[in-house]
Amino acid sequence: MTDPIRIFDRALLRQRRDRAAPGLAGFDFLFRETAARLADRLDDITRTFPLALDLGCRGGELAAAVAGHGGIETLVACDPSARMLALDRAGGAPGPRVAADAEALPFADHSFDAVLSNFDLHWVNDLPGALVQARRVLKPDGLFLAVMAGGATLHELRRALSEAEEAVDGGVSPRVSPFADVRDVGNLLQRAGFALPVADSETVTVSYGDPLRLMADLRGMGESNAVIARRRRPLRRETLLTAAARYRDLFAGADGRVPATFELVTLTAWAPHPSQQRPLAPGSGAVDLGDALGD
Repeated sequence: MTDPIRIFDRALLRQRRDRAAPGLAGFDFLFRETAARLADRLDDITRTFPLALDLGCRGGELAAAVAGHGGIETLVACDPSARMLALDRAGGAPGPRVAADAEALPFADHSFDAVLSNFDLHWVNDLPGALVQARRVLKPDGLFLAVMAGGATLHELRRALSEAEEAVDGGVSPRVSPFADVRDVGNLLQRAGFALPVADSETVTVSYGDPLRLMADLRGMGESNAVIARRRRPLRRETLLTAAARYRDLFAGADGRVPATFELVTLTAWAPHPSQQRPLAPGSGAVDLGDALGD
């Protein structure tokens, strides 16, 4: 047997979410934005989903966004952080709460009509395996709808930190998490056995007066670096200030503010069911291409 893939320290991620939970309301702007976008996608689907799973629910931002929308009757909140689960989910309908990890879902096969995930799956070590688990717990013709960070996320911060570490410390360590490419994620949906998979991306740019404010926001969100290969000692003050200065030099606009890019990769797919549309077999077309083109 091969060793399991381990890129992220999931125990550390849980600890950071526990730490971020009490003050999350002051830093949840991105999660609320992505939740609203998922709710819009859900509104476009003319189906009801009596029982749905909120995978990686954090403070219940998705529950608040879909309340009264999307035909969801019961939404099960699931997160590795018990402190996140304990937060008051104002605006969202109350439902069961389960402390569990996306890498080891404790639910029976074919339990849910929909599995939703709001900006969480980019922290999974084995993304193909997590997608297989999501498909496993879906009922036939159940919906999988998720948004996760894509490859362009925080590219400005990644460059500024790497150049600062190279200049000050004489070497570079991973200070920003790696993120999946939208094309790769689309292929993974197919490999996981989903039907009708679609992956698309869009970017959200947040403007900051100071790059250090961005780093503080990431800590407040529980989204700071949890890569196993990271350096275990904190950034030196000189390195941190050099990174902030480099960030401004590279990316500041005419007003002196700097952008932080978040690429949002949205995944839509369905658990297989015989009623679903299937692509036609090669050679089965009823119209000759030459006739269609007028030749």
